[in-house]
Amino acid sequence: MRVNRIAAKASTHITVGDRIDALTDRARSVEVVTLVHKRVGAAIAAACFVDHSPPPPVVRRQAPAPRRERGMGRPTKRERRRMDRVRRP
Repeated sequence: MRVNRIAAKASTHITVGDRIDALTDRARSVEVVTLVHKRVGAAIAAACFVDHSPPPPVVRRQAPAPRRERGMGRPTKRERRRMDRVRRP
């Protein structure tokens, strides 16, 4: 974690206007707008900073593999070829 581009610990004091850069699941950069001195809910906490982070990357998910019905037995050679064509474009 960095505060104003300087390495920081969890106990580092921050003030209004500080910019905090953190690397969680992705790079995040937020600017402190107001300070709170006690624990608050997520909606109130979100109003205390301005998020300058780039948008999260788009994740392309693959369709689940086709499944055979239970009790259908082993696929025939013809069915296996069809399944291979679907799996490998």
